Amino acid sequence: MQRLLKTEKMQEEKKIILLITYDNWGFNQYIADALEEKNYTVKHIDFHSFRYKYPSFFHKAFNFFTKNLGIANLKKNYYNQTILNEIKNLSTIDTSIYIKADFLSEKTIRAVNKKSQKSVLIISDSINRYPQTKNIISLFDKVFSFEKRDCKKYDLRFKTNFIYKTSNNTTSEYQYKVFNISSFDKRFPVIKKIAEALYKMKIKSKIIIFTSKENSEPYWEFSKKPLSIEENNQLLQESEIMLDVSRDGQDGLSFRVFESLGLKKKLITTNKDIVNYDFYDPENIFVIDNIDDIKIPTSFFETPYIDVPQNILSKYLIENWVNELVE
Repeated sequence: MQRLLKTEKMQEEKKIILLITYDNWGFNQYIADALEEKNYTVKHIDFHSFRYKYPSFFHKAFNFFTKNLGIANLKKNYYNQTILNEIKNLSTIDTSIYIKADFLSEKTIRAVNKKSQKSVLIISDSINRYPQTKNIISLFDKVFSFEKRDCKKYDLRFKTNFIYKTSNNTTSEYQYKVFNISSFDKRFPVIKKIAEALYKMKIKSKIIIFTSKENSEPYWEFSKKPLSIEENNQLLQESEIMLDVSRDGQDGLSFRVFESLGLKKKLITTNKDIVNYDFYDPENIFVIDNIDDIKIPTSFFETPYIDVPQNILSKYLIENWVNELVE
């Protein structure tokens, strides 16, 4: 009986973490899982999963004009109201953590923070890309950014992405030498040049681009359907080296970098700032300096991966990465 009462008391004392994200790739669920492993009760509101249906064609046409004029956005209004409904029954929250909060109204953020002991915002993209973000920075107790330039400009705390998966498995029998998966966007011309260079070098690559366009080239595959995390992880296991192509104006490191660290895979990247990180080793990471003159030495594809010291690697692991959010 005493043991039962003690268990019930411990459950009552568990702190509540509210995680509000736009989890279009599913990576933010790893944050929720890591916090639950630390004995928090986590409520994860993923507003990418919200499905808004226009009441009529008139509403859809009306929203097209009003959102472009900055007057109103029916979808965003729906997102905000749904989030407020989700927290109605939460009397108190220890920490509210937001990722991708530029979708939210100031009213919604203030309503959530009023119930929270602490509020934390993580900005994973450049503020230039999502300028609305700078209007809400002052609403949070702590604000982290992956972009060093934004940290300097707006007095934010610097934070990187995280390692969500590790593996000690090494094999000499990979299906592909180089792997990349990307959306069809402004990076495509750069990916195209790299893919063509790898093809000319006779490097077997698996490069997937999400687009409805038709493909007639042997350098890549076009896919109309995004891959699940499970499918992505399977392709990662089958590939020896990863390719990372950063967006224009992006200094922050993508998940590709941290997937390569966790899985002990070499990396080819266009992100020149990577040389300033403590895990950088030219034996593991090749930085493309000139996209119009790609020269990757053959030795990079032939030499083995060099292990990163564990004391460096551990601070990027998700179980340690989350600590700073709830301190």
